[in-house]
Formats: sequence, C-alpha cells, structure tokens
Amino acid sequence: MRLSHAGLTDVGRKRPHNEDAHLLLPEEQLYCVADGMGGHASGEVAARLAVEEMAEFFQLTGRDEETTWPFRQDPARTQDENRLLAAVKLANLRIHERAQADQRLRGMGTTLVAASFPKDERTLLVGHVGDSRAYLFRAGAVRQLTEDHSLLNDYLRTKRLTPDEVESFPHKNVIVRALGMKPTVEVDLIREELRDGDVVLLCCDGLSGMVPDARMGEILRASHGDLKLAARALVDAANEAGGIDNITCVLVQAQS
Repeated sequence: MRLSHAGLTDVGRKRPHNEDAHLLLPEEQLYCVADGMGGHASGEVAARLAVEEMAEFFQLTGRDEETTWPFRQDPARTQDENRLLAAVKLANLRIHERAQADQRLRGMGTTLVAASFPKDERTLLVGHVGDSRAYLFRAGAVRQLTEDHSLLNDYLRTKRLTPDEVESFPHKNVIVRALGMKPTVEVDLIREELRDGDVVLLCCDGLSGMVPDARMGEILRASHGDLKLAARALVDAANEAGGIDNITCVLVQAQS
C-alpha cells in the first residue's frame, strides 16, 4: 500500500498565535494532529511535545525491535496497536512531567489524534485523546471515525438534544480527556481496514467545529485526489466560516 499525504495549519482569524501542531512522518507511516490548551503559549508547548514524542518513539522502535518499551504491552493487541498506544501514553507522561517541572506550564495539555498505517498491511490504526478527530473519506462520503471526549458528547449519551440545543449548549468546547492532565491517560484505539483510494482526514476542532461534515465531503470530492488542494480548501472554508480557532488538518490517501 502506497501513501500520499498533505498537511496544513493556520492561526485562524481570531487567535493571536497558533497552539496546534501536526506531524507528517512518512518513513514510519505515522501522522498526527494536536490541539494545545493552557494559555500563555503553554498549549503550543504541549502540542509540540506531543508530536515530537510520537515521532521519537516511532523512530526508535522502528529502528530497533529490541527497544525497551515504557509500558507493558497488552497481549490481546497486535504489536502495531501496542506501539501506537505506548507512543500516546509516553507523550502524555512527558507533557505531564514537563508541566510539573515548570510552574509557567502548569495546567497545559493537548488533544491528540494519531493515524498509523502498519507496513505490509491495508490497515489504519487511530489513537486519540480529546476532541481532535479522524474521518474516513470513501466513495465520495465522509464518515467520522473517532468519538469526541467532550462534555457535550457525554451529555448526548444520556439526553436527546435537538440540533438547536446542541448548537446552544453552553459548554460545547469543554473536553473531558486530554494529554498532560494526569500521569496516565486512557487512549481510544480504532482499527479500520482500508480500500484503494480511501482518504484519512485528521483535524482539530478549529476545522470540524466550523465546517460541517457534509461540506468537508464536498471539498474532498472537488479536489479529485489533490491532497494539497484539499487541505488548503478545508482551511479556507474554516476561515470563511469565522476562523475562531486555530485550524489544522492532515490528509493521507491509501493507494495500491
């Protein structure tokens, strides 16, 4: 399976600086988006640490299969699944340790959505914490793969809300899980079998919160496989809708 990719980040129209980070690591077939939080630029530090730790762990474990892993592997999971989970958990620990060591960074954290494509397979693995999302674009339609770790999503599990009630929900942007908040973190893992031509979209809520899923599908269809064009159009659409937050997206296409 061959992979092509594109990534783009933009400060948006309302924020003074960009607290997002993204990772394109084609040699390890790893791609990430992180959306930092904490204020005073500490969110930027957390997001950058997240993608740097992900890259370093994948590079180390890719070069040396005997590398000692920092977390016990789950025997019920594959080696590739354990590798992705360990990388996210290690990123969480490093961010937490850095925040505890530097008073200026106390309370910093970040969301993370990471896509790994095990070599010699037609498989997608997604690990995520927070409300940054992974989507699958297949046969002209977009499907959300991840489930937001947000207060709104928790509320929706127990209450039936109308679209207007969802739109006016007072704590819509509050997330209930993030990297760096505690020494350990629960990571959701998704496994998806891929088909030729599938496109995986990773993004922060600066995109998904501004551009409806159906509109993202329209943009991807109109790009006709040009991932750089699609990434630019997605970011432009979020800015045209108000650009109230930083905007980051990563696109990866699987081909025979």
